[in-house]
Amino acid sequence: MYIENKSAEGLNGRGRIGRVSFSKTGKTLYYGGRSFQSLKGSYKSNYRDVATGEEYWISGPKKAGGDRLYNQPGVEIDEDVRQEYWLTIRKQPHRVRDKTA
Repeated sequence: MYIENKSAEGLNGRGRIGRVSFSKTGKTLYYGGRSFQSLKGSYKSNYRDVATGEEYWISGPKKAGGDRLYNQPGVEIDEDVRQEYWLTIRKQPHRVRDKTA
């Protein structure tokens, strides 16, 4: 999934590609030791960190890239998903060692 913090940096937060897991109900997702609950009808964010209240945009990564709102480079890719991201999602095997999208 694409994960971007919208609280500290507004519309242009830091983004990353990482693996999340979901609760049995699907209303909560988990990433990096954090729990996120869905925000319905919020502007430019769709999840909130349960512990801190920080707002995030979390979505599936786009096949063509450009996951950030303003399509800026520098999205970090977690090591455990990097190969899957470049091979399966982006279909760019020559970039499998790239740590950023």
